[in-house]
Amino acid sequence: MATVQTLYRLDRGYVAVTGPEAADFLERMLSNEVVSLEPGDVRPALLLTPKSRIVAPLRVVREGPEAFLLITESSLAETVESALLRARFAAKCQVEVRPYVGYLSLGSGKGIPNDDYGVEAYESWAGDPREAADAEELEPLRIEAGTPAWGKELDETVLPAEAGLDATHVSFTKGCYPGQEPIARLHYRGRPNRRLRVLDVAAPKPGDEIVLDGKVVGRVTSAVPGRALGYVRREVPEDAALQVGGAEARLHLTPARP
Repeated sequence: MATVQTLYRLDRGYVAVTGPEAADFLERMLSNEVVSLEPGDVRPALLLTPKSRIVAPLRVVREGPEAFLLITESSLAETVESALLRARFAAKCQVEVRPYVGYLSLGSGKGIPNDDYGVEAYESWAGDPREAADAEELEPLRIEAGTPAWGKELDETVLPAEAGLDATHVSFTKGCYPGQEPIARLHYRGRPNRRLRVLDVAAPKPGDEIVLDGKVVGRVTSAVPGRALGYVRREVPEDAALQVGGAEARLHLTPARP
């Protein structure tokens, strides 16, 4: 799959934030640095509640000195727009959903780099639909790469650190933003009780329990033949002999996230 030059349709939503205070506003609202981005740069970030629950995972693209595009899941675009509008107050910026269509090209291509699938890939967007393959065909690559997806590995109950997003979507040196204190406290004083892992197992299904010595230590969130993704208790040894759906399973040699 990684060598075939195919265009895939992505289920994306887009929120534009523009205006003279757009950078400062997003710097105060998102978990990662924004003001340091140069036009054309992209950086992952999170929009969080004050208790550090995930409102939406984002890619922040700086399109110009006063223009940013937030890329998220299509089901979350209006949620992101509403949350930012409620917090905007007197900030001199505009926030609006844009009706773009998202695409992914494996291998060479135009757009921004996308490492969700563990292979070279580029993400782009356009105003008009194009002929493209279904993104479900990319599930084996996503699961192999250990990348969490909204509605499967991510929702409002998941802590960023459990999914490994504190290593990719969070700056621990930037100024304040909603949810910063709980994230920093867990990062510096503790660690999550579970973490997202890739498992080797013959025929898993989402929802299958992950069992060690008769005790449930996790649950499968995404699955394809031969591979599964799920949250596993941190104390489970790397070489543990697990059971998933009655079949033998092992933690994949490469952890999903740090």
